[in-house]
Amino acid sequence: MSFNIRRIRYPALQLHHVIKKHYSVASKSTAKASELFTDEQRRQRENVGRIEKIEVRYLGLPHDTTLVMNRELSTPYDCARHIGEKYCRQSALALLDNKTPWDMRRPLRDSCTLQLLNFTSPEPHIANKAFWRSCSFLLGAVLQASFKPEAGLFLHSFPKPNIKSGSFVHDIVLAEEHWNPTVPELRALSIEMIKLSQQDLPIERLDVSSELALEMFHDNPFKREQIPSVAAQNNGQVTVYRVGEHVDISKGPMMGSTGLLGRCTISASHPIKEGSERGKHFYRMQGVALPAVLRIGHFAYNILENRSRKLNSAKLPNEPFEDTVAEQVA
Repeated sequence: MSFNIRRIRYPALQLHHVIKKHYSVASKSTAKASELFTDEQRRQRENVGRIEKIEVRYLGLPHDTTLVMNRELSTPYDCARHIGEKYCRQSALALLDNKTPWDMRRPLRDSCTLQLLNFTSPEPHIANKAFWRSCSFLLGAVLQASFKPEAGLFLHSFPKPNIKSGSFVHDIVLAEEHWNPTVPELRALSIEMIKLSQQDLPIERLDVSSELALEMFHDNPFKREQIPSVAAQNNGQVTVYRVGEHVDISKGPMMGSTGLLGRCTISASHPIKEGSERGKHFYRMQGVALPAVLRIGHFAYNILENRSRKLNSAKLPNEPFEDTVAEQVA
């Protein structure tokens, strides 16, 4: 099965033809979800009311310092701007009070200590998990923007990141039972991931009500089925992320922008027969990537690519969602 490529649109980005076979444009429902995200984001900011000050004690290079910021408005990214431009570019996420990972663009709620985490620190495991999770999310954005409507694409979910698995994952549903992407088609998807990186788009987080989440994903029956379980485990809220116009569910945290993504390969697509039915067939998309600050040789990267092609053993999308919600919504 192949799909003629069309121009794929992201804000301030016009992609051109890559190959003659492949993909398509994002649906109107994607744009609608992004509009709802913007409206709710604006509403929450306007509801902050009287601005209260908090003290953020920054711990790290070039020196420890105390910043006075705005409760429920200021973010770790805003703090990084006070510290230095390179900290805005290099920081993947924040660590509050030495224990709580926090998105760079998520408003701070209370006075706290703040550390900025990157991919070259001596203990990068927290940042690495956020990177792997973000790669799955970005792969979903590329897939959503790529297939023609007649392909019957639905994004299902992506499992909890496991660096040792060798691949990041996004599970999808297609109408085609025997879709087997060619090497050029997988390469084209990889190129779209790199182009997202080059745009350095912000990755935004928002907590919304289950009712609004259902409206955001009204065209996706799989997301709608998942939302009640997600909300039940999160005080009635559903955490969603946005990059460009793409919106998806994830508990996070994620890295602050696409610019932190470096070398990337979408390496495999595995059909999952269990749970598939007529007109709806599961596939596990897999890839491997490196943060932009990390460089390795071609031989070593080729080993990573080969490893990432093996079927990832994370929980499959056809398994009962009620039992695996914590795993499937990473």
